[in-house]
Amino acid sequence: MPIFTLDPRLAQDSLHVTDLGLCQLRLSRDARYPWAILIPRRPEVIELYHLETEEQAQLWREGTRLGEAMMRHYAGDKLNVATLGNMVPQLHLHVIVRTRGDDAWPGPVWGQGEARAYTEADLETRRGELERLAREAGLLA
Repeated sequence: MPIFTLDPRLAQDSLHVTDLGLCQLRLSRDARYPWAILIPRRPEVIELYHLETEEQAQLWREGTRLGEAMMRHYAGDKLNVATLGNMVPQLHLHVIVRTRGDDAWPGPVWGQGEARAYTEADLETRRGELERLAREAGLLA
């Protein structure tokens, strides 16, 4: 039976925060935006329809609850939630808080400018914030 394995590019471009009921919660290493990535911990899942119906609903619950908490905390103007998978086929859900005047506003974040790395201290701060927001959203015990 196959086991869940994280795509190497997701591992390189993000930092593990915690595990939710279905998904691994990761922080994008691009410091320009509050940007979480949810990856269902299921092997060989590429498309949403590869998940069972209840798992599909759980993915959206985890994404929307986390997104709502992120919007409140980061005072966002718009929440971007997307699954693309053209570069990384493993199913993953981007949850990105956008603000007017951010580096890509009003366009999409993909292909806009260069990613900005976090300092180690800021990376740990943002990681801790996401974990706390997931807990506040009822996604962690």
